[in-house]
Amino acid sequence: MRSPTDGWTTCALGHRHWGLAGAAGLLLHRPGADGVEVLLQLRVEWSHHGGTWGTPGGALHPQESAADGALREAGEELGLRPVDVVLGAEWVDDHGGWSYTTVLATPAGALEPDDLALNEESAGVGWFALDALPVLHPGLAATLPVLARAVTGSDAT
Repeated sequence: MRSPTDGWTTCALGHRHWGLAGAAGLLLHRPGADGVEVLLQLRVEWSHHGGTWGTPGGALHPQESAADGALREAGEELGLRPVDVVLGAEWVDDHGGWSYTTVLATPAGALEPDDLALNEESAGVGWFALDALPVLHPGLAATLPVLARAVTGSDAT
């Protein structure tokens, strides 16, 4: 089902983005054996920046908050339900005329990749330690230093 805010736009920085009203994604994090781990989704090859790992997310619908959009997208792409997560802070990556909001969250209980139901936009999902990340979506890679500080509560990445 298409939303009136689905579509490509170009920001003030000259980048092409999906989502006429911006976009949002959910960055789940938890303590791991080797430090903080993040749950990432492998984007299917046919998608924008396909073959990279990022947050489940996408274009915001009209009048939708970033948290609601991130939860909706995580539900569509990974089968996550709002009761599966505890929402935290939000971080906005503003490109001038377009922005991506990363909503931080922690699992409300045990959450393993095998428990998730991936849709056609997802080629895989997994927990990764911050110091052992796969090839990231360029947007996530650019914001990772700030997001890593937010999820670890430190100045180290």
